[in-house]
Amino acid sequence: MKETDIARVQAYLRATLGNTRIFIDPPTRKGGAVEVRIGDEFVGTLDRDDEDGEVSFIFTMSILDEDLPKVAIARK
Repeated sequence: MKETDIARVQAYLRATLGNTRIFIDPPTRKGGAVEVRIGDEFVGTLDRDDEDGEVSFIFTMSILDEDLPKVAIARK
């Protein structure tokens, strides 16, 4: 993934989610995963999809059951 792609998606996520602590780290090796983190905590991966001339970015976030609260609070 290009550095310009990373910068654009990072700016988009920060603005959309209202969090300036979102960082997208370029892969350490060619073809490696592009990691997304909030502060020092890894939260997911980012992939670029270039199909039929249309470019999109896929952010995948895995949430471990052990990280969830025991009881969900209902929203009105």
